Amino acid sequence: MALIDDRQNEPAAQRIDCDIHPSVPNCAALFPHLDDHWREMSIVRGIDDLHSANYPDNTPLTVRPDWKPAHGRAATSAEAIAGQCLDPSGSTLAICNCLFGIQTLYSEDLAGAYAKALNDWVRTEFLDKDARLRASIIVSLDSVEMAVEEIHRCAADRRFVQVLLLVATAQPLGKRHFWPIYEAAVRYDLPIGIHAGSEFRNPPTPMGWPSYYLEDYVVNAQSFQSQLTSLFCEGVFNKFPTLMVVMLESGWTWLPAHLWRMTKYWHGLRMEIPWADRSPAEVVKDQIRFSLQPIDGPGDVDQMRRLMDHIGTDDLLVYSSDYPHNQFAGADVFHETFTRDEIRKLTRDTPLATYPRLRSASS
Repeated sequence: MALIDDRQNEPAAQRIDCDIHPSVPNCAALFPHLDDHWREMSIVRGIDDLHSANYPDNTPLTVRPDWKPAHGRAATSAEAIAGQCLDPSGSTLAICNCLFGIQTLYSEDLAGAYAKALNDWVRTEFLDKDARLRASIIVSLDSVEMAVEEIHRCAADRRFVQVLLLVATAQPLGKRHFWPIYEAAVRYDLPIGIHAGSEFRNPPTPMGWPSYYLEDYVVNAQSFQSQLTSLFCEGVFNKFPTLMVVMLESGWTWLPAHLWRMTKYWHGLRMEIPWADRSPAEVVKDQIRFSLQPIDGPGDVDQMRRLMDHIGTDDLLVYSSDYPHNQFAGADVFHETFTRDEIRKLTRDTPLATYPRLRSASS
C-alpha cells in the first residue's frame, strides 16, 4: 500500500525520510565485522542478541502488522526497506538509525567494538546496496574518547550524515565531558540525533523503575525535555553555534508548554547561566529539529492547527516514517492539518537545511 496521499502526490518531488530503523537479526550477523577477540568473547559469554529492550519484538508498537515478516525481524535487509518503505512512500533518501542496544553494554571496550561492527554492518548491508540510504554513526557514551574516534573513522564516508545518541543517558547530555563529541560532529558537518531509548543506567522516571512498558514509553517525552534543558543550560549551543540537534521519535506537541516554562524561569534565573544570551525559544528555532513521527497530537484539525501555531514555526519538523515502527496506518503519514506547502518543507527543505551532507545527494 502506498504511503502517499493526495497532498504529497507531486511528480519528482524530493522526499527525505529522516528516521528509519534497520534491524540486526542477531549478534552473529555482526561477527564478520568484529575482531577475532571480541567475536570469541561474544561466543564464550553467550552474547547472542542485543536487540534493544526499548523495542521488544512482540510489542505492537515495534513493527506494523503489514511489515512484520513470517519469521524473524522486519527491516533486516536493504531489499525489505526498499519494498516496504522507500518505494511505497517515494522516498529519495532515508537515514538509517539502527537501534541494536550496543549502548546497554557496560564494558567500554566491548561497547566500542560493537559500535564499530554495527556501523560497518550498516555500511555493507544497507548503504552499499541502495544508493538512497544514508546512516547515523552509532557510538557508546561509556567512553567519550572512543566515541570521538569512531566519529573520525566513519566521517570519511559521507553517507554517514549524523551521530546518534539515546535520550535516556547516564548523565545529562549538556555535561562538558560530552563536548568533544559535539566538537567532532561540528567538524564533520554532522548533526547530533537524540533518539528515544535508554542506556538503562538510570530508572526512566524520577521515582524509580516502573512496572509496565507503557510507563516507560510515555516517559520518553520527559527525558527529551530534560536533555533539551540540559543542553541549553550547560551552554552547548553557545559553545557550538552551528551544531544542529535532531530529536528523533520524541513527539513534539509538548514543546510549546515546555518552552514557555523554560523561558519563564530563564528570565528569573539567568544570572546563574550568563552564557545563555538567547531565549530557549530562539535556540530551538535556530538549532533544534524534531522528527514528524510519532505525531502525538489531537485528531481534531482545528486543535492541531492551534498547537502548531503555538510552536511558532513550520521549520522545526523533518519528515520521518519511523519504519518499521507502528506509528500510523495505511497512507496516513501526515495529520490532515498539514498543508501542501508544509509537507514540501518538512520532506525536503528542512531536512536539507538540517543535514549538510544530504545536499550533494539532492543536487
